[in-house]
Amino acid sequence: MGLTAPNYAFFSRLARIFNSGQSRCVVLHGNIHDLFWDGSKYVPLIGFLRHKTEIPGIIRLVYERNGPIRVAPKDYERLRDAWVSWKTGLDTDSLILSDLTRREDQLQRRRTEYDNLIHGSISNATQALEFLRQLTICSRLLLRENLLIVIEATDMLVPADQGNIAQLSDAHLRRISIISDWFSDPDFMAGRDSVCFLAESRSQIHSRIAMLPQLLDIEVPAPSTETRLHFIQHFQQTSTAKAKLWSEPSSLADFSAGLSLHALRQLLVESAYVDGVMQPSDVIAMVQQYIQGQLGEDVVEFKKPSHRLAQVVGFSQLKTFLAEKMIPRFKMKGDAALPGAAVAGPIGGGKTFIFEALAAELDLPVLVLKSIRSQWFGQTDVIFERLRRVLESLEKVVIFVDEADTQFGGVGAGAHETERRLTGKIQAMMSDPRLRGQVIWLLMTARIHLLSPDIRRPGRVGDLIIPILDPRDDDRRAFIRWVLGATKLDGDESLVELLDRDILSQDFSAAAFASLRSQLKAEPPADKEALIALIHDHLPPAIEQTRRYQTLQALVNCTRRSLLPDPEISDEQRASWEHEIRQLEREGIQ
Repeated sequence: MGLTAPNYAFFSRLARIFNSGQSRCVVLHGNIHDLFWDGSKYVPLIGFLRHKTEIPGIIRLVYERNGPIRVAPKDYERLRDAWVSWKTGLDTDSLILSDLTRREDQLQRRRTEYDNLIHGSISNATQALEFLRQLTICSRLLLRENLLIVIEATDMLVPADQGNIAQLSDAHLRRISIISDWFSDPDFMAGRDSVCFLAESRSQIHSRIAMLPQLLDIEVPAPSTETRLHFIQHFQQTSTAKAKLWSEPSSLADFSAGLSLHALRQLLVESAYVDGVMQPSDVIAMVQQYIQGQLGEDVVEFKKPSHRLAQVVGFSQLKTFLAEKMIPRFKMKGDAALPGAAVAGPIGGGKTFIFEALAAELDLPVLVLKSIRSQWFGQTDVIFERLRRVLESLEKVVIFVDEADTQFGGVGAGAHETERRLTGKIQAMMSDPRLRGQVIWLLMTARIHLLSPDIRRPGRVGDLIIPILDPRDDDRRAFIRWVLGATKLDGDESLVELLDRDILSQDFSAAAFASLRSQLKAEPPADKEALIALIHDHLPPAIEQTRRYQTLQALVNCTRRSLLPDPEISDEQRASWEHEIRQLEREGIQ
């Protein structure tokens, strides 16, 4: 069966930039450590670039931190002759016979110098960069060919600063100066030679270099479904041991969304040499393990909620809305899809439990965002870029963010630069039309007013802000029945009415009901009087005003009339909520 070769748009863009002269320096970033199809086999990125640029008129030089500067054998002598001629200021084809001995000694010293610079780069990165810069000067004067210089691990050569340039070593400062002078040279930018940096993230390169406007960046994306399918088919055709799949390769290509080709190869090799058939659950576990390894366990975790909406007590109006309106919108694609929702309400209201059940109903992978801020300078940007690449590679995913007001800060003048940049990037990703219908954002917060207004606007989670309020009326009685279900008093409707009317306070939250039920299971009351005595023994924590403030904020930020206690709410009532909020704030409640 013929295989459809992967299409690498990033390389097409790289070729357009260099061929048109738009720029002479580019940084390739993103999925640079993966495998790429060179027409006959899968190779690392440098091997792929070397194969794709193996055309007449180009001399390729590759500098890797763990080796010398590599030049194709057929180009080595040609480049050395040009270097020697440039350095000596002589044309080696017109040497005068009487001066031949002296000049030959001089030429031999230059040849030795060239050889030492090529092979000595493994231990001296500063020297290597200066040598490469000088080669481009030599090329402009003496070579008909164009130089293509590929520099690996640029983030290690000139790593991002820690906010204080005075702490950098002399060698580090010199490398920054060399690259800055190199790329700022008008003759280089107007010439025919090109430099391609490789780094996982532009943010990992020192800001003096990364901020140069002439340094363009091209992202290498995670492998697409078509690329993964091609890789699987190629593996099955060429491997001596075939992976044992539960279905056609296309199914594995779909389920393995999020994996790099390196990780996919590990999965295929393992399946080929173990008993049994690879199952979808094996692939999902591998994807989750890989993504957590990429981002860090302190950044994300995968969650598979075990409860569904049918197990959520009360909230009848909300559950109907979720089933009939929200879930169908989440399952759509394109413009019709809902990008996400913000869920507001007082602490202890049941926000997380309800929307974990919603995530289970969607039957999608749930990525719980724990923290994407890093204590290390510049690392927050890198983590975000990794997260974005992961999300773009998954077919459909739910991003679950609890305490969202602490995860995403503001963009105002009072916010830290890193916080403003992070929040801005998150906002852009939420409204990215390419991710609409692919990434579903669920933001939980008891302090919806602290969430950036730009996140709360329409087109992002502001399309739907849902209030989670304390149970009332039938929902409240459903909670009471659920609590009594843990005792032998279950089924006593008169007791339900008594507790609802006279015993339990009206601001009893879902968490308070759950706590009471747990207490009753631990200390089962013998009769009605014992139950009432146990309830009277409980004193509510002094958080009533805080919860009232949070409830009011959820009400005024709600974007659906049908989710308010009274769908026919008047403008005067909404104004009264705003007035009460201001009053509580004057009392120090926020």
